[in-house]
Amino acid sequence: MQFKYLTLAFIVSLASAGMSANVYAQDSNASYPPFELDDWYLGLPSDDDGNGKSDSISETELANGWTDPRYFYPSDDGGIVFKAPVKGAKTTNTTYTRTELREMLRRGNKKHKTSEPGKNNWVFSTAAKRYRKKAGGVDGELEATLAVNHVTTTGDKSQVGRVIIGQIHAKDNEPVRLYYRKLPHHTNGSLYFAHEINNPKSEFYTPLLGDRSNSADDPVDGIPLNEKFGYKIVALGDALQVDILRQGKVVARNRIDMSKSGYAHRDEYMYFKAGVYNQNKTGDDDDYVQATFYELVNRHGPPK
Repeated sequence: MQFKYLTLAFIVSLASAGMSANVYAQDSNASYPPFELDDWYLGLPSDDDGNGKSDSISETELANGWTDPRYFYPSDDGGIVFKAPVKGAKTTNTTYTRTELREMLRRGNKKHKTSEPGKNNWVFSTAAKRYRKKAGGVDGELEATLAVNHVTTTGDKSQVGRVIIGQIHAKDNEPVRLYYRKLPHHTNGSLYFAHEINNPKSEFYTPLLGDRSNSADDPVDGIPLNEKFGYKIVALGDALQVDILRQGKVVARNRIDMSKSGYAHRDEYMYFKAGVYNQNKTGDDDDYVQATFYELVNRHGPPK
């Protein structure tokens, strides 16, 4: 079994200074997939086998070049298109559709369970020693380059234009959900993230570019549709940092302290998610969200 390990010293350096980006020049003739998918599986807004559950594609199938012309397919400029309509099949724990990758550190080795702090998932370095020893990795970084191509323009004003493009998911809650939101009358989109807290469960939102409000002004420093940009999510113990990059330079950054969030004091486990998780269930059935990813890299420190 292979894991992509990132030394903790290197994660610290990433958290304190922006990494120079090397993912913006893409060869349109590059082989597919354009980035490694051996440790991801894909959730889809379809139920093609009619079993009443949303379809999923294994890490082995993805690594072998699986595509779907409706929801997940090569772009003309060397990326992968993710598309999720308002109407579609959903997983059991949500009322929203998604075309979203779920990190799978087991890389196709099914002897490792998906729902435990074992070799398929990772933990924070603040977790108990017994969990660190059996996890697939400790702490982590997710780095992506993408362009949001379309957001919903119909439906309830509290939901229109919203899409989640990256996450850290825990056993039940999410230490981070990264949102892009563009209102119909705006030129640019805003970026912000949510952090959920255990015991008692609550959440708060942290701005990056622009404002998440339904009545926000058009963010002058926001990101328009179809512009390539990057994000970086770094989790090191109790520290969580989210960066937004344009042309390799950090243009927005925010950090939060997770020491009172409850993720180090129980049998928690973590995994990254990336793609499009539509946050509008009230729009027209054929309305949709879409993003093209050009680079996606997940890294972790070695188990202790």
